Amino acid sequence: MGALVSYTGHVSPGSGPAVRELPALTITKQSVGGASDNNAYLLRCTATGAQLLIDAANDASALLSLAGSELSTVVTTHAHGDHWGALAEVVAATGAASVAHRDDAPELPVVTRTVEDGDTITVGEVTLEVIHLVGHTPGSIALLYRDPAGTPHLWTGDSLFPGGVGNTRGDRTAFESLITDVETKLFARLPDSTWFYPGHGDDSTLGTERPALPDWHERGW
Repeated sequence: MGALVSYTGHVSPGSGPAVRELPALTITKQSVGGASDNNAYLLRCTATGAQLLIDAANDASALLSLAGSELSTVVTTHAHGDHWGALAEVVAATGAASVAHRDDAPELPVVTRTVEDGDTITVGEVTLEVIHLVGHTPGSIALLYRDPAGTPHLWTGDSLFPGGVGNTRGDRTAFESLITDVETKLFARLPDSTWFYPGHGDDSTLGTERPALPDWHERGW
């Protein structure tokens, strides 16, 4: 099915991808189905055609069809299996580098490079900053693109969603770690216009979510 005409951030199993055109980067969001209805994101550098995939979550054939042969890198946001189910097959088919945080890398089927907080990952002429967010898993990461044209763009995996931070399964220590990292590394550093793309469901902006931060603290999830 074709790309959605106007980017809304909403995709669903069986729908076409949602495509967002920035001056230097094209963002394609695809629901890859499965029990958890994961999102995968293909980033394409306008200048060079280089491509990077965020979370080869499921349905390798759909992801390979989306990316074609010009896939240079796959980044896994965290080590939960619903975010890397197609990773080994996609890497084997394309020869792409497989990147993850060093604390989650041992649980993944293939990793060729590990990263830490503050590292950068490039896709052609576009640079993404790695932001380590501890709590959903020890090695969860977000990726930040500071678009020179204006709005920052942020891929958050399962660490931040519309309506709250990621599931910490009742572990209060993990929750406090995650919400602290989300507040200090995301909300405190980035403007309200920052658009974020989560691992499941629809997108949002930091400005939309910011007023609810006290409620998230109070409820503990």
